[in-house]
Amino acid sequence: MRSLCILLLAALAPLAIPAGAQTFSEATDVVVVEVPVQVIGSDGKPVRGLTADHFEVYEGRKKQSLVGFEALDLASRPAAEGKAPPPPVAARRHFLMMFDFTFSSLTGLTKAREAALTFVEQLHPSDVVSVASYTADKGTEVLLQFTGDRGQILAGIDRLGLHAFRREDQAPDPLGLIVVDDVFSTVGKSSGTSSGGIDSGEMERVIGNELARTALITRERSVANMTRSYGELARMMAGVRGRKYLVLFSEGFDASLLSGTADTDAQLAMAEGTDIWDINSTSRFGSTKTVSQVEEMLEEFRRADFVIQAVDVAGLRAGVVGHAQFTGGKDSLFLMARETGGELFENTNQLDVAVAKVLERTSVTYVLAFQPDAADVARDGKYHRLRIELKNGPKGAHLVHRPGYYAPQSYDKRSPLEKALVAGQALVGGEDLDAIRLAVLAAPFRAEGGVAYVPVLIEADGLGLQQGLPSFRLPVDVYAYAFDPEGRVRTFFSQALGLDLVKVGATLQRTGLKFFGHLDLPPGEWSLRVLVRNGATGAMGVKVATVHVPELAAGDPVLLPPFFPEPGGRWLMVREAPRQGDRTVPYPFTAGNRTYVPASLPVLGAGDPVLMALVGYHFQPGELRAAARILTADGREVGAGTIEGFERLDPPADGSDRMMATFATPAGLQPGDYLLMVTVTDSAGASQTSVTPFQVAGIRSPA
Repeated sequence: MRSLCILLLAALAPLAIPAGAQTFSEATDVVVVEVPVQVIGSDGKPVRGLTADHFEVYEGRKKQSLVGFEALDLASRPAAEGKAPPPPVAARRHFLMMFDFTFSSLTGLTKAREAALTFVEQLHPSDVVSVASYTADKGTEVLLQFTGDRGQILAGIDRLGLHAFRREDQAPDPLGLIVVDDVFSTVGKSSGTSSGGIDSGEMERVIGNELARTALITRERSVANMTRSYGELARMMAGVRGRKYLVLFSEGFDASLLSGTADTDAQLAMAEGTDIWDINSTSRFGSTKTVSQVEEMLEEFRRADFVIQAVDVAGLRAGVVGHAQFTGGKDSLFLMARETGGELFENTNQLDVAVAKVLERTSVTYVLAFQPDAADVARDGKYHRLRIELKNGPKGAHLVHRPGYYAPQSYDKRSPLEKALVAGQALVGGEDLDAIRLAVLAAPFRAEGGVAYVPVLIEADGLGLQQGLPSFRLPVDVYAYAFDPEGRVRTFFSQALGLDLVKVGATLQRTGLKFFGHLDLPPGEWSLRVLVRNGATGAMGVKVATVHVPELAAGDPVLLPPFFPEPGGRWLMVREAPRQGDRTVPYPFTAGNRTYVPASLPVLGAGDPVLMALVGYHFQPGELRAAARILTADGREVGAGTIEGFERLDPPADGSDRMMATFATPAGLQPGDYLLMVTVTDSAGASQTSVTPFQVAGIRSPA
């Protein structure tokens, strides 16, 4: 995270305008448990067409009332339906691809990466994928968080091996949603490499080093390290909403540790000429300690509703012998898959068929939501068992669902990975969250290189930020990511702030925090997703905004959204810290020789005149005319706004058109959320319209 950088934007001589009051409501913290359920018929296919009346939910012996129900059928969301709204997070399939560098060989992992690509090709567009590696000494390392960005997923698979052993090669993104900054220009363009882009010699070296380290660890210790690491991962995944699958690419550990050797000749050799008390009991009968460790790990997977789909990478290497590090690996993989409700994939010829079968079985999900009594849910992380019953369903059908849930755990007890998983899932989900109320303004300004400079102004409610804070120091995490229409992540910024409430608490409580960041974006439509989090309590807000970046270098006239300058000193102002490689761009919000800070969400008094700034490009010289219309939030026109004193200012050095005017809504406009549409027409008759949301705070008192 970058260090705190305070910018006193109030010193920028803001224009004087009347202050408007913006208020936020506090969000009520309730626990709602979501249970994704699959119903599999006697023919092995998913059962469709069920309703909430077909299900009963019990926590222990207590029947729960459903407060929400949703049925998701991926067959009704074809791959070509790119514009379809995403399914709810709780109904999405989450695949964590784990590449085991300890119980695998070089040849097996090379094939595993090819198998992973086959797996990705068959996924539904709504599926999300995470990429991770496991080593005996470092445990589990997540290279890429859950994302639907297929380019980043391929880049994550591409960089396997280097990630596990070269820390400087890790992605700078603190949430792990971006592996490479420009996936469109880097993925699939490497040369002289193995199947995924990593140099074959480098891959062989790092895997050879890992095998050498593993050889120094006893068999029992190797499995103990694995079960502990996987168990911790499963426990953390319990907090991730949705159906979750660990796609494990491995050759498996020595299954004789669980049941002893199955080799009859070896059993006879141990018995011949040896006293019974001198036989190695672990070799003959297995290790009870290892059995216990494996069972504890599998119980964590079952509790987290985390299914292991095991891919035997030794089996993928058809015709290749002598490379498996351990014997009996296939048996251990089968055990892990079977005990969590998954399957074992054994060879590359059947992998695509097996994957298709798994994806079909999980294509229909029913999401049941209930709200347990507050007294029944202590926030101590304890486990609560669930039972789901099917009423009047087809004969022979069985349910697949999580067997229970963990009560919410206090934020300070969660691991960094757990915190990142929750934040990342909130951003990928693309839904607004208002535990901390946010407002966001983003607009593209022309810059060199054909990539727009997009300032992002984030306003966060001060009361929401401080709610539940146990001290006078407020840690705040700010994240902003740009997604394209296909769900790919282009770029981001993030920053960690530390605010001393003794010094800034009064300002923060009166209004809130206003953060000034920026993104560099090429022309196109972008989904800007902003998350602000209280780093002490975990409370967070998410705001999703659409940003249109036009061709600004040349072409037809362009009009940016109207800007409403605010008075100085209203917010606690913070600007992002400089990033390596940042361009030098003049401060964008200027009008003549004056600078201003625009409101992220203008709050206007009905009928009250306020100053409005407009920025455009490529309008013809001469007189400009402006008109305004007002629409409700759902697009219904309710009247015209008044624009007076419209003035075209002298153009700045960047060649943009700068305009100022006084704007007023109709005096009788009721309080609420609205859209302002401003149209500017030049001397040649060319017009451009832009839109910005605003709120009406109240009705102006009669004169």
